Amino acid sequence: MDFKTGDLVEVCSKDEGFHGALYEAKVVRSLPRLNRYTVVYDSIVEEADTSKHLRETVDAAQVRPRPVWARDGAFTVHQHVDAFCNDGWWEGVVSCLLGSVRRPKYSISFPITGDAMEFLPSELRPHLDWVNGEWVNPHSQDMPEKIFEKGTSVEVSSDIEGFHGAWFPATVVKSVSNKFLVEYRDLTTDDETVPLKETVDSLHIRPAPPTIPAPGKFRHLEEVDAYYNDGWWIGVISNVIDDSRYTVYFRTWGQEMEFRCEDLRPHHDWICGRWFQASQGLEL
Repeated sequence: MDFKTGDLVEVCSKDEGFHGALYEAKVVRSLPRLNRYTVVYDSIVEEADTSKHLRETVDAAQVRPRPVWARDGAFTVHQHVDAFCNDGWWEGVVSCLLGSVRRPKYSISFPITGDAMEFLPSELRPHLDWVNGEWVNPHSQDMPEKIFEKGTSVEVSSDIEGFHGAWFPATVVKSVSNKFLVEYRDLTTDDETVPLKETVDSLHIRPAPPTIPAPGKFRHLEEVDAYYNDGWWIGVISNVIDDSRYTVYFRTWGQEMEFRCEDLRPHHDWICGRWFQASQGLEL
């Protein structure tokens, strides 16, 4: 879908710590040759001058129309919703109903972070995905099963403390509604005799990243994934030792480790159903 100057849209963030959050904005310039748009955000302001709304040029794949929904509607337990928090919409799940029938509140769980917060009905909306020019509720029909059918190579994230941000290679064994039984490629059972199997939901699974041959060498400050402890962890090249060895800095731990080139890959983000290549030059 092409957007014109003045169109009201939402922009899906790919910034670290804000992956998947949607921010309301207005298109101020279309750049069709670059497949990008310049937008001005409704609620995000410039750091240097808070009287000015942030202006940013983003990839077209990050931009979608604003959905229309019935405000102050009722929600059910386990329903997937978007909650408005910190100037953006974040996907979560209704965990329980609070308050009274006349003055309801909802407790929303965010599986990616493990957090839970309370929201008024006016701060919530049904979760919808914009797919091929149509609004789709991925949790009320069979789209996830088609993406993650039996035998599909995937990666799975964990909510376990100490493993946030890591992605573990696996294969889909079976899909039922919004749940998927997966078999891990390298994780095993406690007795280490057979591959570990686990049931996960759609918020913890993504397709295997695109197969891109590793470059002859990585650049200083390039964002990468490093294979460690049976999973892929996001880091930044902090030192190029030689053409086959690199030091990677992990912000989550505040530590550096040495890796061979074959244990690294260019970092990609799975956002709003699409893959994005990470920036190749980041500040530590």
